Amino acid sequence: MRQIAVLPYRTLGSGVDAPIQILLITSRGTGRWVVPKGGLMKGLAPHAAAAAEAEEEAGVRGAACPTPLGSYRYRKRRQSGAAVWADVDVFPFAVTEELDTWDEQHQRERRWFSLGEAASAVDEDDLRALIRSFGAREFRAAASPARLIGAMADKMASKTGVNAMFAWFQKLMPQQSQFFDLFEKQAVTLVAGADALARLAQGGPSSAQHIREIEEREHDADDITREVLQTVRRSFLTPFDRSAITSLINTMDDAIDEMQHVAGAVSLYEVADFEPEMRDMAAIIVDAARLTAEAMPLLRRIADNGHRLHELTERLVRMEGHADEIHAQGLKRIYLEANARGGREADALHFLVRQEMFKRLERVVDRFEDLANEIDGLVIDHA
Repeated sequence: MRQIAVLPYRTLGSGVDAPIQILLITSRGTGRWVVPKGGLMKGLAPHAAAAAEAEEEAGVRGAACPTPLGSYRYRKRRQSGAAVWADVDVFPFAVTEELDTWDEQHQRERRWFSLGEAASAVDEDDLRALIRSFGAREFRAAASPARLIGAMADKMASKTGVNAMFAWFQKLMPQQSQFFDLFEKQAVTLVAGADALARLAQGGPSSAQHIREIEEREHDADDITREVLQTVRRSFLTPFDRSAITSLINTMDDAIDEMQHVAGAVSLYEVADFEPEMRDMAAIIVDAARLTAEAMPLLRRIADNGHRLHELTERLVRMEGHADEIHAQGLKRIYLEANARGGREADALHFLVRQEMFKRLERVVDRFEDLANEIDGLVIDHA
């Protein structure tokens, strides 16, 4: 049998290396720690059904990415006593709200775990592997080139003539580390902007606050981009080709610019409610930003991390393709609805506004695909 599930997560803090926590719940029968899951629901897409299960079983709401993280298999015990294999597709679920009351709160316990603790708590090997790969913190612990050079300098200090030369060489190297710091700082703005965009797409009275936050993150991104471009001009040594550095940071800046354009359209057209497909595209943007934040620290040791970077960029490209499908489905649906109502002037205006919103959201996802291509280019050149 086939089931669907979410992997509910939240990030503690705003740093690129901020710890990720996973929400698990206990099963009603055995009290084991599991993820919210259930069967497919008629009329709902798999990720939407999984999000409904999360609200019912765990009392959380958020953005469910329509592209599954992976799947796992387990033995499901039926009421008759028979056991069948169940294949479960797991969707990343960025939690934005924890409810005080929910349907199954007296039947289950819910608890936040660190990635490592959550992986250890579940029984299924495949699910354990999915949780462990979600943050891939072992890749984020890549050694800093500046620390490696410092160790070499200490080792060579006793050698005549080498110490002074190496001290001069070291003064050139911090600029390389500065580039990576700025890449990671830019990734933080993408994550924060995507999170605000997902909250904006959920509607509600806080729209103005979310729009303002996206605008602030766009200003932050402009400052970081400007600093990278200035650093490129004044640096003697750079970790990658200068054109590759400027193209990477500009593409990241383009992504947050497109988010700001979405927020601007919401403000201009006074959009108060969002189509389900728009919320799905916003959820894809959240996951794309999270993957970008994971990828940036790996660039510090790109030769060692080439395989993982390729996995991340592959996922970004698949998500962009999925977003294109969602975009087309959403446009077709709202067109048919407007046409069924007789194509009145108000319906035509409504369709044009919605079409513009879809187009702007698609451009955000397109920039993440561009970013994936930039990273792949670096991997090909350096790994």
